[in-house]
Amino acid sequence: MKIKQLKLKNYRNYDRLELEFDDSTNIFYGNNAQGKTNILESIYLCGTTKSHRGTKDRDLIKFEEEESHIEAIVEKKGIPFQIDIHLKKNSPKGIAINKMPIRRASELFGIINIVFFSPEDLNIIKNGPSERRRFIDLELGQLDKVYLNDLSNYNRIINQRNKLLKDAFDRKDLLDTLDVWDMQLVQYGNKIINRRNLFISQLNEIVVKIHESLTGEKEKIKIYYEPSSGCEYFEKNLLKNRERDIKMKSTSVGPHRDDICFMVNGIDIRKFGSQGQQRTAALSLKLAEIELVKQVIGDTPILLLDDVLSELDKNRQNYLLESIRNIQTLITCTGLDDFVNHRFSINKILRVEEGHVIENIRP
Repeated sequence: MKIKQLKLKNYRNYDRLELEFDDSTNIFYGNNAQGKTNILESIYLCGTTKSHRGTKDRDLIKFEEEESHIEAIVEKKGIPFQIDIHLKKNSPKGIAINKMPIRRASELFGIINIVFFSPEDLNIIKNGPSERRRFIDLELGQLDKVYLNDLSNYNRIINQRNKLLKDAFDRKDLLDTLDVWDMQLVQYGNKIINRRNLFISQLNEIVVKIHESLTGEKEKIKIYYEPSSGCEYFEKNLLKNRERDIKMKSTSVGPHRDDICFMVNGIDIRKFGSQGQQRTAALSLKLAEIELVKQVIGDTPILLLDDVLSELDKNRQNYLLESIRNIQTLITCTGLDDFVNHRFSINKILRVEEGHVIENIRP
């Protein structure tokens, strides 16, 4: 899987930008706040419809402009796809695949598979459960459209149930419909729990060896899925917590409350791990994500590395760079010294400065 071309118009700090990529390693370098990450963000948007930073669509449009356009040409198993995304300040985004508009943004998922790795991802272990759920949902959404559909339905029902709980403060008769919403919530929630369990099981089969290699076989990692309520108890716990939910005006159990636990040598490193352990586990997780994509789709994902090397020590830098040699990779950095020191093969270098990109620089 490769991205061949990218065109931006009025996106972030770019008036117009047209790029062609090498099939192997592409380095974007320059000072901070010049627009390097914006390029990676636009590519991620073409695979997931979302900014990896959680930015609202209207804030991706260049200042003082009303709309923005992203066009990407990607190749999947030898078949080219053109992805167009129109962002508008006062209306929903428009998406087209091969110039054919799609009705739902979820239809874009799975056209290309992208693994994004940024310094913020190194904190996924120590940060809150919402970030770990987001990791699961974004990855599974790219790999499994059934999961994406179940998640969309679940989120819709959760929003409706929570609205009902709020409205019931003034209209108690609305509570009579809770059974109907709960039945649908359990239906989709159980599917999500089962699929997440399988996903974590698949990751575990890969991540153990990676983590052992990173730690010189000194540490063993195990990932656990922690549902707030298992399938066999979900319906029962919804009913048990109903009075509490009515009082709090919010749904207290379900996949939207779940978490992932990372155990290293029997210790929960979310709470008791050192920063080094947490970062190593995060790196292991991302590398395992790449391998899982390969297994599921029979192709390599596009890898986006946003200034990650500066956050890793030499041992972890070496392991990461060795692991990505056969994957199309787009890397941002402030300088090229790390790559020279590692004797890392660079296929294309691009300098980014104040929303302009200078191409055809050779190492």
